[in-house]
Amino acid sequence: MRKHLLFSLFLIIYYLCFLNTKKTMKIADKEFEPFISEAEILQHVKSVAQAINNDFADKKPIFIGIMNGAFMFLSDLMKEITIPCEVSCMKLSSYAGTESSGVVSIQNDLSTDIKGRTVIIVEDIVESGLSMRTLMERIKKEQPAEIHIATMFLKPNMLKIKDLKIDYIGMKIPDEFIVGYGLDYNEYGRNNRDLYKIKAV
Repeated sequence: MRKHLLFSLFLIIYYLCFLNTKKTMKIADKEFEPFISEAEILQHVKSVAQAINNDFADKKPIFIGIMNGAFMFLSDLMKEITIPCEVSCMKLSSYAGTESSGVVSIQNDLSTDIKGRTVIIVEDIVESGLSMRTLMERIKKEQPAEIHIATMFLKPNMLKIKDLKIDYIGMKIPDEFIVGYGLDYNEYGRNNRDLYKIKAV
């Protein structure tokens, strides 16, 4: 009986180790390991949605998703939003490989009239805050009534724009380069449901 239990325990440990090995992922020259599961992410998405539903019940906001990174967060968030709203998108770019270029460019601009509207920017991740500052400056030119920010991930230790007000934060994470759940490494890896980080050497 004891030998059978020990053998079963060995199989369980081997199986778990095998699964962990299989879960690593290689993109180009980088290897990534599991960081945050989709299930955990979705719980935080629901919390953000509930707060927005409570805060904007009578305002009919327009959500502006920032592509390409925010497409998964925007999609999952909209599934939980129960108030009347509209959805639009913009596209920004600042990354090359694992480092920000420091130059933020707007590749696809607004296509919706937001004058006098309540705007909620939906971003995948806020790191330095430089991209968000550029985006806010652009959106303010359209004279919305108010602008709010919802980000799935925030790296507080990297934030350079200290007066940037982020109204809704899904999760605060450490300074790790991550892919999955919409985020990419040289445009690959966005389609993974879970979040991965670069594997420590």
